[in-house]
Amino acid sequence: MLVIVAPGQGAQTPGFLEPWLEDPAFESRLNWLSAVAGFDLANYGTKADADTIRDTAIAQPLLVASSMLAALAVFPHPSDALSKVGAVAGHSVGEIAAAAGTGVLSAEQAMVLVRERGKAMAAASALTATSMTAVLGGDRDEILAKLAEYGLTAANDNGPGQIVAAGTVEELAALAADPPAKARLIPLSVAGAFHTKHMEPAVQTLAKYATAISTHDPRTRLISNRDGQVVHDGQEVLSRLVSQVNSPVRWDLCMETMADLQVTGILELPPAGTLTGIARRALKGVETFALKTPDQLDDARAFAEKHGSPSEIDASPTWRLLVAPMKGTFTREAQVRREPGDTVEAGEVVAQVKSLRDELDVKAPHGGIVVEWLVEEGDPVSPGQPLVRLHPNGTN
Repeated sequence: MLVIVAPGQGAQTPGFLEPWLEDPAFESRLNWLSAVAGFDLANYGTKADADTIRDTAIAQPLLVASSMLAALAVFPHPSDALSKVGAVAGHSVGEIAAAAGTGVLSAEQAMVLVRERGKAMAAASALTATSMTAVLGGDRDEILAKLAEYGLTAANDNGPGQIVAAGTVEELAALAADPPAKARLIPLSVAGAFHTKHMEPAVQTLAKYATAISTHDPRTRLISNRDGQVVHDGQEVLSRLVSQVNSPVRWDLCMETMADLQVTGILELPPAGTLTGIARRALKGVETFALKTPDQLDDARAFAEKHGSPSEIDASPTWRLLVAPMKGTFTREAQVRREPGDTVEAGEVVAQVKSLRDELDVKAPHGGIVVEWLVEEGDPVSPGQPLVRLHPNGTN
């Protein structure tokens, strides 16, 4: 199985888009996204220095645009991707690129959303002196306890040996003076405590914009930063994109889901390298490909061909699929058993998926009429596996 991943803020480097702009199609598309974003992405991706592109309001649109356009370069015909990409995920702001790649948002919607996200997060950061520090190595439980002691948040949990602490400058200074045993602290050059309570003003701003955004259901598995679950309702994806601004990024759980899916290859979109580096440490035996420059495109397509397999999700708009949010065992025992022909109301719980870690309800966000169940009671299911097919009943 092939998983495509999009990096988050901090992955950008000066001039990383320069070789890509030699392609007239890439340049033309970037000019269009620049018009949507309201500033010259080509200039920031080729000529701006590190301090300039560190600015949240610039970095975020630049990252999302580069990932979306590189994905189009790998798969010039998006339908080709549907036959190869088993799942997608994006780290922090990269999740907006992932949402666009699966068809939840259009490219233009994604650019407007990320433009306003960057501005709102920059404004929230200006309210209080906050920052972030990478905590490398050490014992996970001891690190989390130490962060709690000083009022800090584990804003990014990137897997074994890599947690990013976030909070006020004073809280981070206290941590630096009393670090967890056997851990190394690296202050990050960011201007805010992203994915913490300090971003609440940005969440409120984005929530207002989200009410005007129409969505579509993902056309392949979309793995959520919040909890590693596969989300298959477009409005739920949008809601999570808003709330993730002040919620920790659980990339460790995203990788657990990739392992549950038995991923064999992970392709990271540019500016690539960060997420494939994490994957090499956490997902032993999984091949990785960091797409950095356009001269790698032929090799990237060969990598996709080698690992690609279609998602089980049916992209047909005629039907509504309810899918398993995680790996586990399917059951309808505790629910009203809806059979083919029965009506399911919006918000109704129709099944559960149980695992050793959790027990999650499967709800029908839009309702409909049951066409067929695709699994049997007690079946093991994988993340994103279709469970039931609904037909819209005309009232939702």
